[in-house]
Amino acid sequence: MTGQSFSLQVLPEIPAKIQRLAELGNNFWFSWHRPTRTLFNMLDQELWWKVGHNPKVFLRCVDQNILEMAAKNETFLGAYRQVLAEFDSYLEEGVTSYAPAKLDQGSLIAYFCAEYGFHESFPVYSGGLGILAGDHCKTASDLRLPFVAVGLLYRRGYFRQRIDGHGNQVAEYPNIDPDETPVRALTDDAGNEISVYCNFPGRRVDIKIWRADVGRVPVLLLDTDVSTNSQADREITRVLYGGDTERRIQQEIILGIGGVRALRAANMQPAVWHVNEGHAAFLVLERAREKVKAGLPFPAAIEAVAAHTVFTTHTPVTAGHDYFSEELVLKYLAKFVDGLGVDTETLLGLGGCGGSHGRTFDMTRLAILGSRAVNGVSRIHAGVSSEICADVWPDIPPRENPVGYVTNGVHVPTFMEQDWADLLEQYLGPAWRYQLMDRALMESILDIPDGRFWYVNQKVKSEMLAALRERLQRQFLRNRVSESHARRMLKYIDPENPDVLTIGFGRRFATYKRATLLLNDLDLLREIVDKDDRPVVFIFAGKAHPADEPGQEVIRTIHRVAGMPGFVGKILLVEGYDMGLGRLLTSGVDVWLNTPTYPLEASGTSGMKAAINGTVNLSVLDGWWAEAYEGNNGWAIPPSANSNDDVERDRHDARTLHEILQDNVIPLYYDRSDKFRHSPGWVQVCKQSMASVLPHFNSYRVLNDYACRFYGPAAERGKKLAADNYRVAVELAEWKMRVQTAWPKVTMRQVSPAVTQIDYNDALRLEVEVDTAGLAPEDIRVECVLRREICSELTVPLKQYANSGHAGDGVRDFDDEAVAVVPLQPEASGIAEGICRYRCEYQSPWCGALTYEVRALPRHAELSHPYEMGLMRWL
Repeated sequence: MTGQSFSLQVLPEIPAKIQRLAELGNNFWFSWHRPTRTLFNMLDQELWWKVGHNPKVFLRCVDQNILEMAAKNETFLGAYRQVLAEFDSYLEEGVTSYAPAKLDQGSLIAYFCAEYGFHESFPVYSGGLGILAGDHCKTASDLRLPFVAVGLLYRRGYFRQRIDGHGNQVAEYPNIDPDETPVRALTDDAGNEISVYCNFPGRRVDIKIWRADVGRVPVLLLDTDVSTNSQADREITRVLYGGDTERRIQQEIILGIGGVRALRAANMQPAVWHVNEGHAAFLVLERAREKVKAGLPFPAAIEAVAAHTVFTTHTPVTAGHDYFSEELVLKYLAKFVDGLGVDTETLLGLGGCGGSHGRTFDMTRLAILGSRAVNGVSRIHAGVSSEICADVWPDIPPRENPVGYVTNGVHVPTFMEQDWADLLEQYLGPAWRYQLMDRALMESILDIPDGRFWYVNQKVKSEMLAALRERLQRQFLRNRVSESHARRMLKYIDPENPDVLTIGFGRRFATYKRATLLLNDLDLLREIVDKDDRPVVFIFAGKAHPADEPGQEVIRTIHRVAGMPGFVGKILLVEGYDMGLGRLLTSGVDVWLNTPTYPLEASGTSGMKAAINGTVNLSVLDGWWAEAYEGNNGWAIPPSANSNDDVERDRHDARTLHEILQDNVIPLYYDRSDKFRHSPGWVQVCKQSMASVLPHFNSYRVLNDYACRFYGPAAERGKKLAADNYRVAVELAEWKMRVQTAWPKVTMRQVSPAVTQIDYNDALRLEVEVDTAGLAPEDIRVECVLRREICSELTVPLKQYANSGHAGDGVRDFDDEAVAVVPLQPEASGIAEGICRYRCEYQSPWCGALTYEVRALPRHAELSHPYEMGLMRWL
């Protein structure tokens, strides 16, 4: 028998000479500054890997004698001083104004998101949304924007994945101890901890606020795991996307309402509020409550709040948006109604209750109604979102409603391998990092000598294969795979011989991602891979949500096929997908495969990470790749015409994928001569991939787009509507109510007869009478929409016009038609009381068959978008 054992943690003492290692480990700057991570790796490489590259845990576990030796080692001290000099210089510059967007230093941007992917050692993210949010914060820091982010601290985060010997996914939830992560309690100037609370049914839920530093950007993370709460309430922020619908609404109240209160308690006064996905939309209600409490009528409060709020949707399917039952919303927000000064129907109406979704409350609709700038995350996604959200603007054709887009990008310092960064510095100059959007400079990548480019490619790939081999060996050992079979499985994962075509697939195993499309025809696939003179290896990695059984079946299918004769060692399934494994694969494989069901890929960013490392994309033309594909920088699978037949669509897309592999990818990769150890044609595609993607699909372009198109205008609108005790907000709200009351009675009548033919030099003359239903002529805009339904390089899409600067750049957009929108001018005096005549003369720039329509819509100088109200009348 043995007695009771007790836990004891012995903490090393960091010598004075290297004491600021702790400071470096307390700022997520380490996640994109490789020399900082190298410092920890230099101290104890094995421990650095064991602790998952977590500097806080590392410094709690490293041997004392290692620290003392490092403090006397001049090589280490030299690297340490260099890192500190860069760290101090970075932070000392501080935030500043952003002239391109006319944002001054005091125009604080508050960014709300349910998850953040800063680094794999801090797993409070599940996938692309969180990693994108992390990149957003890192880039805001690099650009020195006045920026603060708000999220939740999940004590058990998102799960770590294991895959057992039968291909079953095993979810393991880590315990996130704040003492072992780069967070600290938020305190006031006197050192007292700051906390806030939210009222829940019959109780108050206290919220602790943690602060994480991401370079210059503070991130406030809210946590209900505090002793004053009941055990049930302590669990609210325990798990990311865990629990039932009631747990979900609790989390979203904490994020949205608690997040606003946290900023107020921290004495932060944002000029712009960015709601990144609908999870945080309750912030609209809390900010409206503040305005009502200050004396504003509720409609004016909504106008004041929405004026400087930006909403980004990332979800390409209706089912992916958050909906709560009317009963659940009233259970948690019934008392909130009193603070808003409205009845429950008004509150529920903000979420569309009683509309097309029945008696459910739509968080996306709340976010849209509480903002004046709405965007998707790629050109195609904007079109999909326009359809999904069309009922917010019921009279407006979906392609013209206010949903714009900013296509995603990636944070290059985080995801580009150091060897590639060094190569670009050598050939493009040391300032290339600050000139990422200079396409002409990036095209200089094409001039890098092929041999030098290929050497870096193979070096990075070899390092990837070594790390991957080690991961797989651990996985096989745990699953009791025999040594002989493991050797077969790892035959081509050989860092000494990296010149084997390696194709990677890494992302969430949601069914619409179609990870098994490659396996659609196993006989054909076996024919493709069963050639020893031209070997091909497919590497799969990814997670399925623990509640997603079809997604977990995808994992089992890949595992099963990987064990079939002909595929052993040719198909590998790697467990533990996270940011670290994602970085490893995207930087080291030859081809990055992406096969989503069109048009369900909102944007996708893994292919961007691959391309900036010289990897070539083979992807369905959806999301970002539909904008990036140029014909010579990768391969594209066009959307199938059989979109209504899932089986036929998948069969068609799988056949296209197999043909591209057989006819293009494999022959080009192995197209070598005695003169070259590489394929010159392949190297050219790799160069084109990097040169074409780097300048546009980087997060600096993304932040610049958001700042110039959304943040700057939102800050200006917010100031304008708040001036003179919110006079403009009150007037605008009152005007909207008058228009909404009168609009059903507004009618139009064409005065001039319809014209069916004119000569090119003649003008189209239109004359329309409008019964304004008591509205002033200047309250109504009448316009003629002239269309030429033909594909043309001169196309100016209606969507682009309608977005008034809120769409993405470029005219390669939306419809194969040329469009002109021509306003009709009201006459100075009406022909009768309440009747106004509008006229126009317009000379068409086109010949041929055209169509034209006449329509009326509300007009006001303070509308953020011509179609903001969603009202329109057609002749």
